[in-house]
Parts: sequence; C-alpha cells; structure tokens
Amino acid sequence: MPLRSRPSLLSSVEGPVLFPEDDGFADEASVFNTAVTHRPSVIIGATGVADVQAAVRFAAERDLPAAVLNTGHGPSVSVPGEAVMITTRRMTEVSVDGAARTARVEAGVRWGQVVQEAAKAGLAPLAGSSPQVGVVGYTLGGGVSVALGRAFGYAADHVLAIDVVTADGLLRHVTPQSDAELFFALRGGKGNFGVVTAMEFGLFPVTELYAGALQFPGENARAVLRAYQRFTATAPDDMTSSIVFLRAPDLPFVPEFMRGKLTVSVRVSYLGSAGDGETLVAPLRAAAPVLSDTVTVMPAANIAAITNDPAEPGAAVEHFTVLDALPPSAMEAILEVVGTDSGTPVTMVNLTHLGGAFAKAPERANAVGRRDAAFAAFTLAAVAPGDVKDSENVGLELIDRLVASGGGRKHPVYLSPADASVESVRLAYDEPTYERLQAAKTMYDPRNVFRHNHNIPPLA
Repeated sequence: MPLRSRPSLLSSVEGPVLFPEDDGFADEASVFNTAVTHRPSVIIGATGVADVQAAVRFAAERDLPAAVLNTGHGPSVSVPGEAVMITTRRMTEVSVDGAARTARVEAGVRWGQVVQEAAKAGLAPLAGSSPQVGVVGYTLGGGVSVALGRAFGYAADHVLAIDVVTADGLLRHVTPQSDAELFFALRGGKGNFGVVTAMEFGLFPVTELYAGALQFPGENARAVLRAYQRFTATAPDDMTSSIVFLRAPDLPFVPEFMRGKLTVSVRVSYLGSAGDGETLVAPLRAAAPVLSDTVTVMPAANIAAITNDPAEPGAAVEHFTVLDALPPSAMEAILEVVGTDSGTPVTMVNLTHLGGAFAKAPERANAVGRRDAAFAAFTLAAVAPGDVKDSENVGLELIDRLVASGGGRKHPVYLSPADASVESVRLAYDEPTYERLQAAKTMYDPRNVFRHNHNIPPLA
C-alpha cells in the first residue's frame, strides 16, 4: 500500500493506523491460534463506530477487501497483503439491564467481562468456555455455551439487535423489525455482512450451577466413553456436557497426573439441584477410578472453571464435524485413534453433546442450522509454528471415520481454517438458508469486500 495513504487515514481515524514497517504492527495482527498469520497492507485499530466507518470506506474506495479481527480467538482465516484489517479490541463497553435481563456489548468485549457484569444482577449469559473469547465473533457463528447451551440453545437465538457497518460505510441498527433478512443473516452467517460494532442479547436468571469436570486415566477411556454415551442418551435438557481426550505435554505447568499421558475428562453443567445433579453424574463417577473431581455447586460467574481453557496463545491444527448419533463405530474410531498405544500426534479430541434447546427453532429465525445434530466433534493437534503446513491433515483420519459413522455435515459454529473454501462453508447450511444468505450478501456486500472469512460469495 503506498505511503500516501497514511495521511488520509491518520486524519480520519482516532485509533492507531499501522503499516507493516511500524512498531506494534505484528502485535496488533496477532491471534490466539498462531498457526494463522495475518499480513494485511494496513491495520486500523478502531476505537469506535466512526473509525470502523472510515476504515470500511477507505477499503471500498480502493477496491480492497476489509477483514475484521475482534479479539483474535476465532478460527480465523489468514489475511494476506492488499487488504485492510480492522481490529476492534479497543471497543470494550458493556452495559447490563437487570430489569430487562439484557446486555449490550461493543465489538471488542470478551465473555469474561459479560459474565462478571451479569452476575452482579443475578444473571448469566450463554458464554463460551474461555473468558478471553470475544462475544461478537462467537455469537455471529452461533455460539455454544458449555454451561447453559442445552438449556437455552445457541447464543445467536437470543440476540435482540445488532449495530453493523456494511460495505457502503453506513451504520445500521438491525432488528427483526428494521431489516428481517439482514437480522437473519448476521446470526449464523458469521462475518460476511459487515463489521458489527455492538450487539444486544438476552440474559438468564441463573446464579449457580452444579458443574465441573471428572478426569480419568487414559487406560479407562473405553469404559468412560461408554458411560458417557449412556449418560447423554437420557440427560435432561438442563444438563450440558462434553467429553475430552487429552494428551497433555510433559511440562511443569501441567498437573503431574496428566503430564505426557492420555487422560479423559467429562465436563458437566447442570441447572437443577445439587442432589439431582449428583444422581445424574453418579454413573460417570462409577465408570472408572477418578483422578480429579471438581464437580460441585459453583457460582455462575465461575463457569470458566468448568473447562479451564489455556490462556496462552499457541499453534494448533483443528478439524470439525457434527454427528447424527454416537454409534459403536464412532466410539471405536475415537478409541483407536486416541488410545494409549496409538502414537497419534492428535493432542485433543472433544465431543460436545448437542440436542436439548439446541434442537429447537428459536423465536426469531436465524441462519444457525443443523439443529438435529446430536454431537459436535473436533480434533486439535498442537504443533510448532513452523510445522503447520506439514501437520495440516493431522486429525482428518478420525474425522473421516466419524463421517463414515453417520456424520459429515458442517456447522457454522464448527468451521476451522481448513473449512475456508466456498464448498465447505456451503455444507454448513441447508440449501434454503444458504440461498437467503447469498441474497443478503448480494444486497449488502455485492463486491464481497468482506471475503477474508468463511466466505459466502454474492451472486454473480
């Protein structure tokens, strides 16, 4: 990008304007999964709506694509040169209306902020597993809560209004009444339709949970997985859960019983009483010797303790699919790939139980489909940054076997960088939904300004 662009940007933007040769450029473009790198022509660190509008207009006037980076936690797609990147991490205002049970957040807000503010009002959001994850990007993809998802559905189901700067540089306040098609598309269509600057959504009167994790030795993986399959077959909607097969590194910060070994963790979150929760979880506790048991009554504000997600960035290769069921063939595939003697380079396999409220149509229709899926599965392989290309297929063996066992569909919540092709993205939606999304894209971004994402191209 020619340096003559710098004065025009500096005069119209309050936030930092960074070119590749500037100090701070690499930090501004950094992401949580360092397997993805961004090298745009310029980065605009937006401090508010006016900065976002200036950045979008700057890109459109020069026929450049515009890419958005909220907090850097999404499975983002690499942004090359000749692109304008807009970062929104400085837009961090949160407001909670306790009487209305709603929250309004700006584009750079993370879930940890919302969880704490909502708790002050005796409420809880449909937050993700990590407090560092950005609210807006998570919700635009659908949003699966590890604590309340099966009870209340996708985060996108409870969005009330969205402020978005579209490709023409206009700020639109989008509601079901103001623009039904754009409101439909934004919730589940990911970052295809503009830069979301603020979002309003519902909260829930939840103050405590019976929740936590049970960890088992890897040699008992088969017994634990079978117990989990039986557990999910009868779990009430108030019970949200997942099972994780993890090979932790042999490093000092890892608990000793996990270092360099396969462990199996079952994570649960129940909205009912502790007594009922204990009864429901008892078969899991009895499945095998328990290495660690953190399942207890906890404040809703402590939901991050259910998963204890890593806080430090690292490089990882991920692959996803959704399953219609968990048949013996799928369980056998998981056990063979991650077993104690498999020698697999896969670091983690995660199964999340869907169903419950995830399966129900929301009051305000949106683009999040695949509501009949029973489980979401993903593999993760931690790699050295220089090994990403050589490791890009790690985990696909298991995904392919799960597909053969009755899965294979994509889902907007579960799209990795490997799913960035138009063909893969299309598999995340049924045909009528995809056609509505394409129509909205054609209306609001006909030149595909927002294309460095899981892209839904406009028609013609």
